[in-house]
Amino acid sequence: MSDKQYWENYWNQYQNIDIPEKVVFAPFVPQLIKGKSFIEIGGFPGTFAAYFFQQGIFDVTILDFCIQESIVRSVEQKNHLPEKTIQCIECDFFTFSTTKKYDVVFSSGFVEHFEDTKEVIDRHVQLLSDNGQLLILIPNFLGLNGLIQRWFDPDNLAIHNLQSMEIPHLKKIMSAFNLQHVSVDYIGKPMVWLEPKPKNKLKRKWVKLLSYALKLFPFKGKFLSPYIIIYATK
Repeated sequence: MSDKQYWENYWNQYQNIDIPEKVVFAPFVPQLIKGKSFIEIGGFPGTFAAYFFQQGIFDVTILDFCIQESIVRSVEQKNHLPEKTIQCIECDFFTFSTTKKYDVVFSSGFVEHFEDTKEVIDRHVQLLSDNGQLLILIPNFLGLNGLIQRWFDPDNLAIHNLQSMEIPHLKKIMSAFNLQHVSVDYIGKPMVWLEPKPKNKLKRKWVKLLSYALKLFPFKGKFLSPYIIIYATK
């Protein structure tokens, strides 16, 4: 639903290469960092890989069909990681093949860009080691945040598969795999956002103020929760 040119344009205007201090999936981190290897699908520029390296997983890889390696090395340098800590695989995920399996298979903001949600998740599952853990984050555009996108940035909304954000649909997909401890749920304090495009700087300012206000209403559910999280073990 989005092509390579879209992502090249997106990353050319992306400035934040800091490792996140707080992550929305924090409750899962103590279990995840028991793994020894990590791969993020759609992982450029590598900030999450760097985050997990700092948490103690020293074999970290990103796979993306659009990687500017100089930016990945900037992530390492700015965040005081050894050079070439983050291994890079630049290819199409749907043609990618490897015999290596990973203890943590992760993606954030990736699954919803494709029509066949089951196939995308299945390809994540295929990368799991025998003791592997799967963690997938999907934005929730079926509530207030979706309305914000529809009003202020319909072009961005159009490149997302909204069906991939339906909890019953995701639970049905996950039930088809031979996985354990499967959880599909909303996560995160209420928030809304717009993508960092030059034309919507003023809109982003007002949306950011709204997002701060929403934090006063910490209710989990379809209307306010910003993300959906999928967790499972092999």
